Amino acid sequence: METELESPPPPYSRYPMDFLKPTADCPDAVPSSDETGGTNYLAPGGLSDSQLLLEPGDRSHWCVVAYWEEKTRVGRLYCVQEPSLDIFYDLPQGNGFCLGQLNSDNKSQLVQKVRSKIGCGIQLTREVDGVWVYNRSSYPIFIKSATLDNPDSRTLLVHKVFPGFSIKAFDYEKAYSLQRPNDHEFMQQPWTGFTVQISFVKGWGQCYTRQFISSCPCWLEVIFNSR
Repeated sequence: METELESPPPPYSRYPMDFLKPTADCPDAVPSSDETGGTNYLAPGGLSDSQLLLEPGDRSHWCVVAYWEEKTRVGRLYCVQEPSLDIFYDLPQGNGFCLGQLNSDNKSQLVQKVRSKIGCGIQLTREVDGVWVYNRSSYPIFIKSATLDNPDSRTLLVHKVFPGFSIKAFDYEKAYSLQRPNDHEFMQQPWTGFTVQISFVKGWGQCYTRQFISSCPCWLEVIFNSR
């Protein structure tokens, strides 16, 4: 039986309260992770994922989304062109990225259980001040993003977002400033500043039994296009 530590992930007290805002009820590149080993995939149209993400001057999409179950990616990259995207498992008359339509060979009972709890899922919305993630499901989601943490931090925190709330998961200006091109030590490490990881229901990191997101049953990798 899985057990998690009593203490939750670090709270939002590090940030002003208006950092969170409630959301409405449910309405009518190669994605490369330290945990997944940078697996290569094929993208639509014969392009590699890296070409899809890094094609010079291509602004047809502002981000791409990959869905994972533990260490296995399920389905293809989903390119996002509209200002907002619904990502859900079961949403009546839903329009967006439906995880329930993807073919998965994972027979894990835990994966199937978490999958069934995704429900209305989340909404990604690109706004003037950055990209917001709205939790429209009935369970918490967990997010890791370089722009949510102290610029000098070498270890990113995992942030818990409760049902009915949202968080600015990505800030373009902060992401650019965090690149620090003159920092030799920083340049020797993989740069993940334009990537956000989101886990449904289950958390990971220092406060949980799962240390890496690749141990989470159902999670997303969102890779942003530089604008």
